[in-house]
Amino acid sequence: MTDYHEPFERLDEKTLDQARALISLKEEVEAINWYNQRAAVTKDETLREILEHNRDEEIEHAVMAIEWLRRNMDGWDEELRRYLFTDGPIGHHDDDEHGESTSSGHRKDLGIGNLR
Repeated sequence: MTDYHEPFERLDEKTLDQARALISLKEEVEAINWYNQRAAVTKDETLREILEHNRDEEIEHAVMAIEWLRRNMDGWDEELRRYLFTDGPIGHHDDDEHGESTSSGHRKDLGIGNLR
């Protein structure tokens, strides 16, 4: 039970299911990486096709886990809607010129004013 950082017996069923999905997602992404690397280096075309097929199956599994998380864990829906299928820089959706509220309503600062 090394994936649990709090006492397992104190976690509710919802949190346990979320952990199961997150652990599965982590495993799927790891498998995608392994198959992708193997496909990239093999000289055998038939083996490459098999490895690429396996990689693509793992991508499907990862996406299904993400969709479950979107439906069942706070924060996923909002963030996926903000970043997926958008144009422009990925890492700067929250940035604006003055550090004020963004279009999503989030603030870049803590909203407590200058502490000096």
